[in-house]
Amino acid sequence: MIEARHLRVLRAVASTGSFSAAGRELGCTQPAVSQQMKALESSVGTPLLVRTGREMRLTQAGEALVRHAAGIIAGLTAAEEEVAAIAGLRAGRVRLVSFPSGSSTLVPTALAALRAAHPGTRVSLEEAEPPKSVELLREGDCDVALAFRYEGAAGAEEWDDLVVRPLLTDRLVALVPEGHRLARTEGSVAIGELARESWIAGCPRCRGQLVEVCEGAGFTPRIDFATDDYPAVVGLVGAGLGVAVLPQLAVESVRPRGARTVELEPAVRREIVALTLPDLAQVPAVTATLDELARAGARQSAAR
Repeated sequence: MIEARHLRVLRAVASTGSFSAAGRELGCTQPAVSQQMKALESSVGTPLLVRTGREMRLTQAGEALVRHAAGIIAGLTAAEEEVAAIAGLRAGRVRLVSFPSGSSTLVPTALAALRAAHPGTRVSLEEAEPPKSVELLREGDCDVALAFRYEGAAGAEEWDDLVVRPLLTDRLVALVPEGHRLARTEGSVAIGELARESWIAGCPRCRGQLVEVCEGAGFTPRIDFATDDYPAVVGLVGAGLGVAVLPQLAVESVRPRGARTVELEPAVRREIVALTLPDLAQVPAVTATLDELARAGARQSAAR
């Protein structure tokens, strides 16, 4: 194999005409230069230099190697500089996937702080609900995925192969029209008190959790409307068309006009996390992104 350090020595010998002059230019001894030239000639299997009097002259093979060496060394230098910039967070790219309520609450705060601290790091954002977001991470289509899972739900081992950074715990709350009989309730209410209501359901995973919680309370919710769009859920509730159960983070991401939140018993919570692959967790830009997301989660919790 041809080593870059040997190419740099060959170029120095070619430009100065001697081992001793090349050593002075490179800051090493003449025997060190001679030794590296012997190693390079052994690697390529042919002489690269011939001595003519007090000077060294390149053979035809030596001339060819020097001609290519300039581009090789320039490319390596550029690569070293780019890697150093990424390692020092002067550059880098992070592909982030988040579910919608995370995109509108945690992500803006985290990315604003990341840009202020490391303006050379670029972050792209796409939206996907888990488990799709987790699939994108495992398939190499993103570097960090925001996801959630409900406390006590089956499949807790589904993230065992990933690095999990907890961000915050999010409680589910009921959303009722302002004129609803429970709208002014102080404290929490049992979800069974909403058994006879018309229901508006959210995303598929939240919808499944809603049905599970309701059935645990002894009834099956009559779902008249279903939408993945949280503002649409809030709008439908505000118009008096039914009640809903939403994560608190989702309610905080919109302005619930015409609707009020009510705490529920039994309490149902979901864990909000940022996920990445073990190898990606060693990348400085990914680590910085995870840190800022964790800080954003802590601020969101403190503000409640």
